[in-house]
Amino acid sequence: MSDALLTPKQVYAEYGFSTQTLANWRRTGQGPDFIKTTPGKGGRIKYRRSAIEAWLNAQTVTNGGAAA
Repeated sequence: MSDALLTPKQVYAEYGFSTQTLANWRRTGQGPDFIKTTPGKGGRIKYRRSAIEAWLNAQTVTNGGAAA
């Protein structure tokens, strides 16, 4: 698996999470880890593919209702 850096638009295209949902998660401290490549409020955001995959794995619910 490649550990490419993805923009929020690329995350949306590959995983289906809207850019607004990603922004809300960043603001509230939820969702996958991200990288801010430029400072300030309008800084550019990237996501490591491995961080998205790890976050998704952590959200997996097993039979019986317990988080994996």
